[in-house]
Amino acid sequence: MAAKARVQKRLYYKIGEACKALGIQPYVLRYWETEFPALTPSKSRSGQRVYSEKELEIIRRIKELLYDEGYTIAGAKKKLEGEMAAGSLGEEKDEEERAGEAAPAPAPEKPAPARREPPPPPPVATSPALDTDASKRIETLVSGIEEALREARDILALLGPKPSP
Repeated sequence: MAAKARVQKRLYYKIGEACKALGIQPYVLRYWETEFPALTPSKSRSGQRVYSEKELEIIRRIKELLYDEGYTIAGAKKKLEGEMAAGSLGEEKDEEERAGEAAPAPAPEKPAPARREPPPPPPVATSPALDTDASKRIETLVSGIEEALREARDILALLGPKPSP
């Protein structure tokens, strides 16, 4: 009965169908086409983009690299090119589909990139020298602002009130 619930494979999918199946927006997919040379859909007679099963697999991998594994576009592009050159893209999925299992993808062996971690907290001032330096900088800043205000007032006094016509 589970076999009937699965969507039957087709030769080609329109952009809307592909996006709905993959859970992404069409504008995202069109952008990825400009960034990833491996993703080049053909066009139908009416000029609409159509995607093959192989292209859907590439899109799935791009989505995993960007959203799940945290790669940047450039990093995902390099990783995808390496996988395509090695011919390893999609092999695990084909074996799972042949076995009829829907096993979750294995967790990546390496930790998530550092850009996903929260930034470290700012250093806490522990020595009085830091506080003294900060207060000196604040005093210098305040005196500079006061000097600028005095100069601005002097300029306004020189200009005087505007004569009425």
